[in-house]
Amino acid sequence: MTIGKIILILATGTAAGFLNVLGGGGSLLTIPMLIFLGLPSAMANGTNRVALLVQDIVAVANFRSKGFFDLKLSLTLAIPALVGSIIGSKIAISLPDEIFNKILALVMFAVLFLAIKQPQKKIISEEEGKLSPDRKIPSMIAFFFIGIYGGFIQAGVGFIIIAALTLITGMSLVRINSLKVFIGGLFILSSLLVFIISGKIDWSLGLTLAIGNSLGAWLGSNFAVVKGDKWIRYILIVTVTFMALKLLFNF
Repeated sequence: MTIGKIILILATGTAAGFLNVLGGGGSLLTIPMLIFLGLPSAMANGTNRVALLVQDIVAVANFRSKGFFDLKLSLTLAIPALVGSIIGSKIAISLPDEIFNKILALVMFAVLFLAIKQPQKKIISEEEGKLSPDRKIPSMIAFFFIGIYGGFIQAGVGFIIIAALTLITGMSLVRINSLKVFIGGLFILSSLLVFIISGKIDWSLGLTLAIGNSLGAWLGSNFAVVKGDKWIRYILIVTVTFMALKLLFNF
């Protein structure tokens, strides 16, 4: 790889990792960049997941070191998402991009509404992060379908996880982001295995991108803890609006 290509990959990865940890949509930067560098779309999709997995490991470790992590709740929601991601990744070979981009844009606007209006009231602090029995099964079903989407396309799944966790738990955005990166990391791992078996990974590009994503994830998780919900909400509003409009109008 040339120096210029390495700089482009690292810069794009850093921006994507920062956005992914705080909200989502970083793959809408990295996948087109990988295609621009000459990868077929399926291989770009798979290669991108190498960076996403490393990025989420870094973010989880950083959130955990700062006391923002709930392993039990994370596993409760991550296991059905993992199963769903295997199904989704198996049908990711031929993506109907135009239709799914329009659906994703509408989902992003729904998340934008949640970020601005916060219709879900936060539950009391001692209950934060817990699921009552009557919410556990619906929550696991919801994350099974989120896993299918994540395995299928991946781009923008962070927004969907944030929306689901906001409605299910009412937790702060900082804690929601700590759960999101763990859940996302597990089902990225399962879908990545499908792409590896199918030979859809460019390891040199993927590992270089992982360095950039990891730096962005470290910066993003620190930013989330220091700045809190207010700044995360601002970033969500800006990124969701831009990416949703891009998907709708293809500019």
